[in-house]
Parts: sequence; structure tokens; C-alpha cells
Amino acid sequence: MFSKKTIEDIAVQGKSVLVRVDFNVPLKDGVITDENRIVGALPTIKYLIANGAKVILCSHLGKPKADNLAPFTLAPVAKRLSEILGQEVAFPADVEVVGPNAREAVKAMKNGDVILLENTRYRAEETKNGEAFSKDLASIADVFVNDAFGTAHRAHSSTVGVTAFVESSVCGYLIQKELKFLGEAVDKPVRPFCAILGGAKVSDKIKVIENLLTKVDSLIIGGGMAYTFLKAQGYTVGKSLVEEDKLDYALKMIESAKEKGVELLLPIDHIVASEFNKDAAPVVTEGIDIDADFMGLDIGPKTAALYAEVASKAKTIIWNGPMGVFEFENFAKGTVAVAKALADSDATTVIGGGDSAAAVNILGFGDKMTHISTGGGASLEFLEGLVLPGIEALNDK
Repeated sequence: MFSKKTIEDIAVQGKSVLVRVDFNVPLKDGVITDENRIVGALPTIKYLIANGAKVILCSHLGKPKADNLAPFTLAPVAKRLSEILGQEVAFPADVEVVGPNAREAVKAMKNGDVILLENTRYRAEETKNGEAFSKDLASIADVFVNDAFGTAHRAHSSTVGVTAFVESSVCGYLIQKELKFLGEAVDKPVRPFCAILGGAKVSDKIKVIENLLTKVDSLIIGGGMAYTFLKAQGYTVGKSLVEEDKLDYALKMIESAKEKGVELLLPIDHIVASEFNKDAAPVVTEGIDIDADFMGLDIGPKTAALYAEVASKAKTIIWNGPMGVFEFENFAKGTVAVAKALADSDATTVIGGGDSAAAVNILGFGDKMTHISTGGGASLEFLEGLVLPGIEALNDK
């Protein structure tokens, strides 16, 4: 799965290169509020420009409906990308994405030129991996480059379908980096290997837990999912979030960890409140049990210290999911403590996208991590051990 051809393995000079990027950026009143995804695509785009390719970019943006396309146009992205690159990025707007405007623009391209197509989801077939749209995309390109890891777990026309109709399909630098760090962390870790899982629900992480239990030396559990594990063991958890139908599963995983010799860590104290509210007064529990009138909203200080200590001894750490309701300042301390422990560590630290990536960046620890994944759902499926269709469709080395 990891030995895929990259842009450096093919000749791109003078070729029309269709690049699937992830420009699904947040917009407010037509202004981009977070440019990380655009910045992430720059190394691949710049390499192709420097090596004389005709660069045709495509991406989705949000979930447009047929009767309300305008708010989802990629026009603001083309404008901003022009400014960042210091050269014009043409934007041939076509409701059908590959329409007369796009075909004319591609025909007029010179080596090193860049165009951005309209939102791929303007075509309803995109998410169904429809052949007609896949062929339309391929018809304006010689080769295909996928550099959108965040959508690699989806079999869409612009990630999978198009690969059947071009001479070669390879990955860009961003996907190459994701495969290197996520792949090596999971399959060739320097030990001790520690995984930290948080987030609200056990059900979201079942397959991740099962897969990682066969690979890690220690598994740390925080966030809302911890209360299901604690209740399963007979502790009182008050009004905390619990998945009653996952209690048996939690016990099974605790047993499985014992059998495999994996150290499974659960909170030994909590920060609780009487209601789910950002202004709720935080209370630290004495131990593991939570009183009937309270709900756990973060790991407690003893737990944070314990988790930090275990993390400090690891040589490879994967983290997916916050330790508490980190959006509420009163209940962010556990997530901050874990982020700080990883920032201070000399281990290979891989942050698995989604909320944990957001937390690390918001807290200012982003540059201290070895790798922050750009794909929430994709990185989760990767950690489950699943094959991602957008990666599988690319040419092997």
C-alpha cells in the first residue's frame, strides 16, 4: 500500500497534469478563514510548475445542492492561490466542471501554467464515482496526481474513477508524507509504541482500538469514550456520556489488552461539572468514581500526569481524539497536558487528523509534532487497517 509511484517517478514536462487537491477550506462571506489545506498542496503544485507541467487543479468544497451552487464556488480559492503562488491561476467557471470554458482554458495552456476547475461536487456523479464525469476529467489530462489525503477514503470520480482513463496515476508530496508517517508509525514503529485515543464515542473507534491493540505497547484512553470503559468495570460515572450497548465490548477490549500484554490506561480522576456548559464550574474528583449529579468533561490532573509520564517514555506516539471538551476552556486542561507531553517528547509524534489536529494547532504545539495528518476520516480508516480507495487506485512502483 505504501510503495506507490510519486510525481518524481514520471515525466511531467509538457504534459497536462490533473491534480486532485483538498481545497475544502472554511469560507466566511467569501473569505478563506484557514489556508492550511492550500499551503499543504503548494510543494506538489510548485514542483509541477518548475518541471514544466500544465497544472490543472481540481477539488470539492462543501456539499453543494443543485439549487444552491453559488456559495460553494472555488473562485475565492483561485484568487488566493494566485496571490500565494505569485502567478495567475485561471478559473474557467463551468457548472459542469469540465465544460467549454475549462476545455478552452486547457487548450490555451503553456508549460508552467495553472488552472483551477470549478467545485467537482457541482457534478452529482462525483460522489457516486460516475463514469461519465471520470471520463470528462481524464479527457483534459495526460496524467493524474492525487494529493488529497483527506478524501482518499472516498471512491469518487476525482479520486478513483479518473485513474482508469489516464496513462498514469501517482501521488503528490502530501499523500507521500501521510503514507510515510502514518504507515511507518503503525507498521514499523520504534518501540515503545504508545497510542492515545480520545473523543466522544467508543463506537467511532472500535476498529481502531482492535487494530492498534495488535501493534502497540500501551494504549491510553481519554475523552467521553473512557466513561463507557469505566462503567463496564463497575465504577460510577454519574451523568457522563456512556454507550450502554458497548459495555461488553469495552470489557472484551480490556481482556484483549491483558492477553496481548498491552498496558491499557484509563482515567484515575476527572474534571467534572453539573452540566454541559462552557461556564460550568469545574470540580476535580478524588478518584475514579463520579457522583450521580456530575458528568465527566475532562481527565483530571493525576490522570494527565500519568498519561504524560507514559507518553514521555515512548519512542512512537499516535494521538487521535481530545481528552475532554477542549472547546470549553475550563475542560481543556487534559488535552493541553497531553499535547504538551508530546511537544516535549523526542518520540516520533503523529497526530491523526480531526479534532486532535485542531487542538494541537489551536494550542500552538503544531510545529513541535513530527506529523499532523490532513485527513480526519481518512487517517481514522488508515488506523483501522483499511485500504483507502484513493491510494489503492494509484500506480504501484
